[in-house]
Amino acid sequence: MAGEGRQDEKKKKLGGLKTMPFILANEVCDRFATAGFNANMVQYLQNELHLPLIQATNTLNNFGGTASLTPIIGALIADSFAGRFWTIAVGSMIYQLGMLGVTISAILPALRPPPCPSQSPSCQQASACQLAIFYISLFFTAVGSGGIRPCVVAFGADQFELDRRQQRAGGSGQQWNFFNLYFFSMGVALLMALTVVVYIQDNVGWGLGFGIPTVVMFFSVIAFIIGYPLYIRRKPGGSPLTRLAQVVVAAVRKRKLALPDDSGVLYRNKEMDADISVAGRLLHTEHFTFLDRAAICTDSDITAAGFPRPWRLSTVHRIEELKSIIRMLPIWSVGILIITASSHNHTFTIIQAKSMDRHLAGNFQIPAATLSIFSIVSMLLTLAIYDRLLTPLVRRLTRRPTGLSYLQRIAVGLAISLLSNISAALVESRRRSTAVTHGLADHPSATVPISVFWLVPQYAIHGIAEAFTSVGHMEFLYDQSPESMRSTAAALFWLAVSLGHYGGTLLVILVSDFTKRSKQGNWLQNNINKGRLDYYYWLVAGLQVFNFLYYLVCARFYTFKPLEIAGDENMGKVVDGETGGGGCDVELAAGATVKLYYANQKE
Repeated sequence: MAGEGRQDEKKKKLGGLKTMPFILANEVCDRFATAGFNANMVQYLQNELHLPLIQATNTLNNFGGTASLTPIIGALIADSFAGRFWTIAVGSMIYQLGMLGVTISAILPALRPPPCPSQSPSCQQASACQLAIFYISLFFTAVGSGGIRPCVVAFGADQFELDRRQQRAGGSGQQWNFFNLYFFSMGVALLMALTVVVYIQDNVGWGLGFGIPTVVMFFSVIAFIIGYPLYIRRKPGGSPLTRLAQVVVAAVRKRKLALPDDSGVLYRNKEMDADISVAGRLLHTEHFTFLDRAAICTDSDITAAGFPRPWRLSTVHRIEELKSIIRMLPIWSVGILIITASSHNHTFTIIQAKSMDRHLAGNFQIPAATLSIFSIVSMLLTLAIYDRLLTPLVRRLTRRPTGLSYLQRIAVGLAISLLSNISAALVESRRRSTAVTHGLADHPSATVPISVFWLVPQYAIHGIAEAFTSVGHMEFLYDQSPESMRSTAAALFWLAVSLGHYGGTLLVILVSDFTKRSKQGNWLQNNINKGRLDYYYWLVAGLQVFNFLYYLVCARFYTFKPLEIAGDENMGKVVDGETGGGGCDVELAAGATVKLYYANQKE
């Protein structure tokens, strides 16, 4: 008893807000480094490596897609055997190596082509060897991101696991505040990168501009490792992919068996699911009932020692894990087009800004890539206003501790984001007409006499929308994913980002190929004064309308996971997701009573 008391006392000293500086420092530096690299990278590829506009744009989209695809691998490693701490630590070190390679390639003249005037026909494009070194370095940063991105958000939320037990009766807890804090910290990092680093890259040099994020990342790795004694480190629950595969295989093997009328006879094993259901087991649902056959117990499914054969028999909890993932996919997929619709903000919009009047005061010119700060500032302000003003106000109307549900939050963000591309199309139409009026259509390097601040509204609207969509999307994935797959759920967020970047590449290729055969010519030319970027933005706005309608249908028919809670002092008071759901008592065979809730998020 005394030993257990000391163990509980030790656990109470772990986690909580005191761990946030160590954990978020790592993510902040990752975002700082990524933004410092990507914000101005299209100009580096064009002006230093002398790549054509479409090749430079597609290179960035493909890199962004790869960097957001590797988190799936990192999440599986973390959830299967390595744990989140070591996955983050090793990923950070690999990321550091990639950043070092990019910095060295920018410093050594032998690793880039000789300088020449911008867009001059005499410019020598980077050699295959020079591009290979640069791309390999980028690849290392993408691999490193795979260990950081999916695990930081889940690892940070884990630190409030003990605190949540005392918050459950109220419902909201600190975990949703953590998501606001997480995205707010990312925004601060992006803001610093888009001001300090971009200015240095434009006015001092690329070597120093890449070197600063590299040094900052080094110190973040040290800070994260120093916090090791303070962290709650949850034990990995085994490969989630293996468990999901076992459910499918068992269900297929028993496809000819008839389902029982009473779902209560389906196989359950609390001891077997103990490590993957610490917060409670998932209860049976009537969706995808074909999978329920995996829980029909036959004589051949149990070994002589009394243990189940996992490739022949699965528990209800494991079947419901797979069902939860399947139910999440339609709403998850909405995030793909969200990223595709905004992928031009770091490519075409930067080229637009470069062609406009960027004077702020006297001879001082704003770096083109720095315009993204308006998106970051608007996101930060929206997060602060949402957390401090909007949530208390909406809470009175919805009686939900978080104010808006995460499904409602995503819907609001999708509606607002549509206005960003409408603004982009209108501004580009004005910019192009001004260039033609002043006889600059054949002079892509000339400054068009129109203020760059016309681009501010589209950036600001995008930032407001992101404060709703990104946070809501991450909350949804974290809350509705199975407990043992939190890192994988965060990786799904980044997978949507990845596919969105690849979608941006595909959209650019398709638009370029189709429009270059038209009478008006290619919409996406190196000389944007002759192209029709405004038509491209209208096309993207149309895709956003489709995405919004698709989301409304998915959200309308989404069913939230039911969770069984038992075995602690707060039994019967835990709400799955956010409060506001209805409940019913469920009698267990052992005589214990639990409370079953369905989060009523749609209301």
